[in-house]
Amino acid sequence: MPLGEPVALTALSPSELSLEPIRADALILLQSDDIILHVEFQTRPDPAMPFRMLDYRVRVYRRFPHKKMRQVVIYLKPTQSEQVHQTTFTLENTQHQFEIIRLWEQPLSNFVKAPGLLPFAVLSQNDDPAGALQEIAALIQTVPTRSIQSNLTATTAILSALVLDKSIIQQILRSDLMQESAIYQEIKQEGIREGIREGIREGIQRGERALILKLLRRKVGDLPAAIQQQIDQLSTDRLDALGDALLAFSTAEDLADWLQAHV
Repeated sequence: MPLGEPVALTALSPSELSLEPIRADALILLQSDDIILHVEFQTRPDPAMPFRMLDYRVRVYRRFPHKKMRQVVIYLKPTQSEQVHQTTFTLENTQHQFEIIRLWEQPLSNFVKAPGLLPFAVLSQNDDPAGALQEIAALIQTVPTRSIQSNLTATTAILSALVLDKSIIQQILRSDLMQESAIYQEIKQEGIREGIREGIREGIQRGERALILKLLRRKVGDLPAAIQQQIDQLSTDRLDALGDALLAFSTAEDLADWLQAHV
């Protein structure tokens, strides 16, 4: 395969590599007939990264012994940690090498040549991230396909949040484009789902708390405001423990003693 020759790549699921999953900030596995591309995006240094690179290489070799593999770790946020310079895993007679890209050391000009690289441009080597974001926003406007514009805008907003305040991003990037993107809609739907789950959890907890307060009043009589406030502040685990303990209460002093010992 000559250097610089375009290669058609398809997605490779980590589950196809068997064994337990390896967790990462963001992991991409792509394959062609001859090569597999392994890219990991990291927001912070990871001491386990060198071993993870070796582990994935061995897994890929087990599944595709005749394919070459290129492995790249892309660090997104500046750091003084030496771990972002470590490109080798060494263990006795075993040595494995991989590539690293530190985005903050890469020239801005490298990212404005292709639309797919625009979201990373604000993380590149530049003295004015807000100015870089304005340049990126203008370039996104030149993309002829609106759906691609939307996805680029949303992705740029997400990555820009690593170095810029939300208010600045909102001033520069078009919110209507972001809201049209598949990425934005997916995040929005996940937020709605999480809100529903949280609402269900809170509803269950409120119901449990109300039941325990009702049982306590039957056991020890009316509860002083200070005691009820303490109960309202109990964690879910402590509330469960109180529900078990109240069966042995006879007086308000029993409840007060329990709270003193567990709050």
